[in-house]
Amino acid sequence: MRELERDSISDAPACTRLAVVGRGRLGCAIAAALADAGYDLAGPLGRGADVRGANAILLCVPDTEIGRAATALPPGALVGHCSGASGLDVLAPHEAFSLHPLMTVTARGARFGGAGAAVAGSTPRAQALSIELARALGMRAVPVAERDRAAYHAAASLFLVTLEGAAERLADGAGVTRELLVPLVRATVENWAALGAQGALTGPVARGDEATVAVQRAAIAQRAPDLLPMFDAMVDATRALAPGADAGGRRSCRFQADPRAGEPAATAGAVA
Repeated sequence: MRELERDSISDAPACTRLAVVGRGRLGCAIAAALADAGYDLAGPLGRGADVRGANAILLCVPDTEIGRAATALPPGALVGHCSGASGLDVLAPHEAFSLHPLMTVTARGARFGGAGAAVAGSTPRAQALSIELARALGMRAVPVAERDRAAYHAAASLFLVTLEGAAERLADGAGVTRELLVPLVRATVENWAALGAQGALTGPVARGDEATVAVQRAAIAQRAPDLLPMFDAMVDATRALAPGADAGGRRSCRFQADPRAGEPAATAGAVA
């Protein structure tokens, strides 16, 4: 994906009155941000609200509800959605656009400035509107083709919070609070941003320290056995990423029963 150049579209506004439909986290955050940016805006509105007078309508509804919400809209206005995985076909027969902020939105809202935004349009006018809205929010507009949207959205899903939730459980059992993990997480993300995944990789798996990996796994087996499949998958993925992986780019840690401890033990240097 390549960010669109600042002068690649006309500066003429594609929208003079915008309606935002959807009162969830994203709808509320986008409506507030676009209103602050100076748009003549109605919303966030509930589904089924009167949107007459708007020449563009942005649907901030669950993916499964986009088609139904679009069908209920009157013809004439440009209609967009904020789904990362959905294409524009769900908005037919409207002139369609999409705007997916590459940013997490919680109950506390979101800061869109500086984030990326996947954009698309069924016509040049619709594409221009998606870019216009992204820039009004302070985001960097990047076109994502229909065929690439599912893969793009899978990448955007990340699962970082799920991983940190698992880390938080284990740390809490050792008397370490979430707050103490935060600097580590922030530094890790900053290193990844600066160096890339392989350059930012640290820890026992990257060092080839099989004994420590085995001790970690035994502790998880004892305290949170439901996390073992996640741990094993992440160990394998990290081995594949680490410098010195085999020619196929994959390594695997094989575990054998340790009759003395009653827990699995790592076979050092095992390669799948």
